Amino acid sequence: MRLLHTSDWHLGRSFHRVSLLDAQREFIDHLVRTVRERQVDAVLVAGDVYDRAVPPLAAVELFDEALHRLADLGVPTVMISGNHDSARRLGVGAGLIGRAGIHLRTDPAECGTPVVLADEHGDVAFYGLPYLEPALVRDGLGATGAGHAAVLEAAMRRVRADLAARPAGTRSVVLAHAFVAGGAPSDSERDITVGGVAAVPPETFDGVDYVALGHLHGCQTITERVRYSGSPLAYSFSETDHRKTVWLTDLGPGGALTAERVDCPVPRPLARLRGRLEDLLSDPRLDRHEEAWVEATLTDPVRPAEPMARLARRFPHTVSLLFEPDRAPEDPLASYAQRLRGRTDQQIAEDFVAHVRGGHGPDDAERSVLTAALDAVRLTETAREEAR
Repeated sequence: MRLLHTSDWHLGRSFHRVSLLDAQREFIDHLVRTVRERQVDAVLVAGDVYDRAVPPLAAVELFDEALHRLADLGVPTVMISGNHDSARRLGVGAGLIGRAGIHLRTDPAECGTPVVLADEHGDVAFYGLPYLEPALVRDGLGATGAGHAAVLEAAMRRVRADLAARPAGTRSVVLAHAFVAGGAPSDSERDITVGGVAAVPPETFDGVDYVALGHLHGCQTITERVRYSGSPLAYSFSETDHRKTVWLTDLGPGGALTAERVDCPVPRPLARLRGRLEDLLSDPRLDRHEEAWVEATLTDPVRPAEPMARLARRFPHTVSLLFEPDRAPEDPLASYAQRLRGRTDQQIAEDFVAHVRGGHGPDDAERSVLTAALDAVRLTETAREEAR
């Protein structure tokens, strides 16, 4: 059975205030064309269909168009909700849509209820594990712990129980939206690690023939059978070096597996430029970046006049301008943002406690209070988005 594994469409997202809707429409064209030309048997979409819980109307219309085009091909699609999606909104009408071969899995209670498809080698059971927010699904799934690893393990117990009751030789595919250990994150993913183990071990999915992951935006192989497709478009400059692809995976008899990366259309390349303004404007080696989306980091000791306007004359698609003046490391004016880069909210909060206490950080009890507070803020924001 030939599977096309994709994820993290983020329909409705912009890139530094530049609309990506046309580029996302081009990706949908590419997706449909690939399904038709490469004789795909099932399409997998591993979450984050939309960029936010209440997407703009144009994004909803593009999603509707994509569903109709996939249904018209007669190729089944299995799709789960991600942490950016509103599971309830995405799942509206799932029963009716399923009759057209578009199978939406947004309810955690259905983790153990697969979509079963068949080929000449027998059945393949597809289990959709939508994004599982530990605080919201722990009790319902009967998880024994509070973090992401615990709730995913509970969901996988349901998967294994259902699979064990099926005929011998039934192959299995799991779709999940999670941060799995060994994966490399980028700046454009929303943090889901506060309050629990930062990453889920890949062993959580042992015994499954293929695991189609979503959430991380870089295409990557965790193990031979556990893979991220990544996002079809770059959504931050941290993805400048990403090769945007989807996985074309063949699942043969007995679970034999081969996988091929299929390149996605690139609407415009990305370039990260760094240096003094006059150097960026005159260096002939930068000619190749003149049509790229550009993030320019200026290192001039003194901020130059009208830097964005001057950059835009050579690089008309400059969308991000940063300043990191060349200064000695001990300079008190060194960028505060630079000191915080790469640190989680939890780490920043604990550092603040240590700072105001003269170097004494929080103890275990206080660390738990900070964790609970950060979790509560994130859940409040999620509820606020759902209520809009």
